[in-house]
Amino acid sequence: MSAEEGVEELLPRITPDRLDTYEKLLGALATSEVLMLLWHGRPGEPDAQYGSVDVAGHGYAPCVTSERELTASGWTRAHEVVAGRDIAAALYPEHWGLWLNPHAESGGLGIPWLDLRRIAGGLDRLPAGPLRISEPSIRADAFYAQLTLHARRTPALRSLRRAWVRPAVGPAYLVIGLDVDDTAEQTAEAVRQMMSRAITAVPEGLPVGTVAMADAFDPVAMWLRANARPFYDRDAPGDGSGPAPPRRHGYGYPRPY
Repeated sequence: MSAEEGVEELLPRITPDRLDTYEKLLGALATSEVLMLLWHGRPGEPDAQYGSVDVAGHGYAPCVTSERELTASGWTRAHEVVAGRDIAAALYPEHWGLWLNPHAESGGLGIPWLDLRRIAGGLDRLPAGPLRISEPSIRADAFYAQLTLHARRTPALRSLRRAWVRPAVGPAYLVIGLDVDDTAEQTAEAVRQMMSRAITAVPEGLPVGTVAMADAFDPVAMWLRANARPFYDRDAPGDGSGPAPPRRHGYGYPRPY
């Protein structure tokens, strides 16, 4: 992204078929400041409260992208200048998105809370959504067998689930959901060792990722909890298999009109 391409330059170029431009916008937002519109109070006051916008049942906090846009909006109450990454980190845990320039003739643009999570956690670390998630159809029996074998030797691991994830940008990959007893470093290291031993059985060219089942904000973990039975379950008489009936919802992304 060139230095000249900021949030306001990218906004008019956002279209449903230009996900690459949307990714650039998220990157620009991460390094920019926005002016949050305060419905009550003033910056720093305990009763300060952001405004709210409801779109298709999803909540968004409205903001403007510059002093020029603030003037154009006609907003007469207080506002607060916040770094893009900071407001992303503050909003996404409450499942709130961010709406840019709602006063604009186009209606502005909403950034869903899952994309705010990506801004806060690192765009290069979390896959671009909306994600298409399903049961894996690719054969990786030897890998699953190795995972099950080593899982039985990892006492802190409760269960393993699997999903096939297609990001909006980038290649599809296999995800293994890890359900563990605790988040202690000793447990994390034991699970890393388990994965490193089993990974040698992955079919050539198959990308594999992992997700913590305890992550309340990860869309893949959400899907796994709702739809996938474990293929390894420490506490079950036998290993489960097969998905539960799928739930079709967007995990924070507005439904298309």
